[in-house]
Formats: sequence, structure tokens, C-alpha cells
Amino acid sequence: MTGGELTLGAVLARLEEREHEITAQAETMREQITQLTAQLGELGRAAEEVRITRKTLLALPDPDPGPPAPPAPKLPDHPAYQQTMAVLTTADHPLRARQVCEAMDLTVAPNNINNACLKLKRLAGRGIPAETGPGQPRP
Repeated sequence: MTGGELTLGAVLARLEEREHEITAQAETMREQITQLTAQLGELGRAAEEVRITRKTLLALPDPDPGPPAPPAPKLPDHPAYQQTMAVLTTADHPLRARQVCEAMDLTVAPNNINNACLKLKRLAGRGIPAETGPGQPRP
């Protein structure tokens, strides 16, 4: 026999060595399969719980929306009320009747101020502008 040739005993020893390596790898893979199977089972249970929760939530009746909201107060059709509301909505602070007259380019006279005051009171009575203070409506 030459140095490059293997004896039957050496071949058998190598085969036994390889068999142990394969057996060890197979055992490691079996352990991984067991862990993955357990994880797969947990994921399946979690998915089933989500399905049940979704089904339960879909079966619930719609919540009671409560009483319907009251209808929005209607603004009178007269153009003077429309102009008054336009002035109030563009203002950045509460206005008095005198200031409304000035904003509408009306002569600041007692008659015009009284008319503006009456319009503001009628609107406030309908709840269209909120009064922030006595005589100070705010839209």
C-alpha cells in the first residue's frame, strides 16, 4: 500500500465519523422543527383569536348615537340680517350695535343703533350669535 491509499479501517472510521456528524445535524434539525411547530401552533391560535374578536365585534349592534342634534337656527331672510351676520362673522372680537353700524357704513345715529341692537337681540334670541356679554353678540 502506498501513502495515498486508505485502509479499510480508516475508511470505516471516517464513515463512522460522518455518521455521527449527520446524526448530530439531524438531531439539531429535529429540535428546530419542534420549536418551529410550537411557534406555528401559537401563531395559529393567535390568528383564531383575532378572527373570533373580529366576528364578535361585527356582531355587536351599532352604538346608540343619542338624540338627534337640534336643527341649526335659521337666519332670517331679510338682507339686513344677512349683512349683520356678515359683519359679525368677519369680526375678530364681540361687537356692540354701534360697532355693527360703523362696520356696515351706516350713519351712527340713535335710530340706526337701535335698529342694529334690535336685530342683534333677535338673532341672539334665535341662538345664532352667542352673547359673550351684555349686548355683545358673537357668532
